[in-house]
Amino acid sequence: MALYNTTTVAEFEEKVLKSKKTVLVDFWAEWCPPCRAMAPILHDVAEAMDKDVDIVKVNIEDGVDNAALAGEYEIRSIPNMHVFKGGKSVDQVVGMVPRPALEDILNKQIK
Repeated sequence: MALYNTTTVAEFEEKVLKSKKTVLVDFWAEWCPPCRAMAPILHDVAEAMDKDVDIVKVNIEDGVDNAALAGEYEIRSIPNMHVFKGGKSVDQVVGMVPRPALEDILNKQIK
């Protein structure tokens, strides 16, 4: 399963920007109930789409680097997920999303 937590810009660059796979980045926080509700959905998607997609979780309150990343990607509300391909953000999902809808969004980027 390709589900990672990142706490530094260097980790983000390695796991997201330099990845050859499609990457879903989940910007979240501990205090956010919808973020916690998305966690099992993201876990299931990570298992189901392991060959094609990596999922990286960025806790926006876990260190200066993660807060800076949230600012760089203009995260104004959470949960907020960006889909990266070739090091660029190509799609964005804000709020809770059911698993089938999230898989559809990711499948469009895999093809």
